[in-house]
Amino acid sequence: MNFRSHRHSETDINITPLIDVVFLLLIFFMVSTTFERESEIRIALPEASEEQVEARDDIILVSIDANEQVYIGDEPLADTQIATIGAALAEQANRLADAPVVIRADAGVSHQAVIKVMDAARQSGLVNITFATRVLDEEE
Repeated sequence: MNFRSHRHSETDINITPLIDVVFLLLIFFMVSTTFERESEIRIALPEASEEQVEARDDIILVSIDANEQVYIGDEPLADTQIATIGAALAEQANRLADAPVVIRADAGVSHQAVIKVMDAARQSGLVNITFATRVLDEEE
C-alpha cells in the first residue's frame, strides 16, 4: 500500500507570450490605421438636387436681398439687428407652431447676414432651419 501523500504541483500558465501577441496586434493596428485631419480635408460644396420638395403653407420664409435687407414673408424689417429679426421670428413662431424656417438669401449676400438670421431663429427657439436653392443648369 502506498501511504505517501501525493503532492499536487500547481500548474502555472505563462501569459508572457499572450501579452506579446496582444502588444504586437496593438502596434499593427496603430501603424495601419490612417488618421484624417479636419484641416487638411478639401471640401466640395454640395449642389442643389433636382428633386422638387412639395410646397408647404406652414413655413416661416425669411428672405435676404442683395442689399442685405431682411424680409419675413413679404414684409421688410425696419433694420437688420438680431433683436428685430428675433422678435419678428418669435411672432411668426407663435402663429405657426413647429414651422421650419426657410432662409432664401441672394448669392451675393455675406455670410454674416445669414448667420444673423440663423442666430435670431435659434434665440427665438426655432431650430428647424433650411435653405432655399435653385438648380443650376449644366451650361452655367
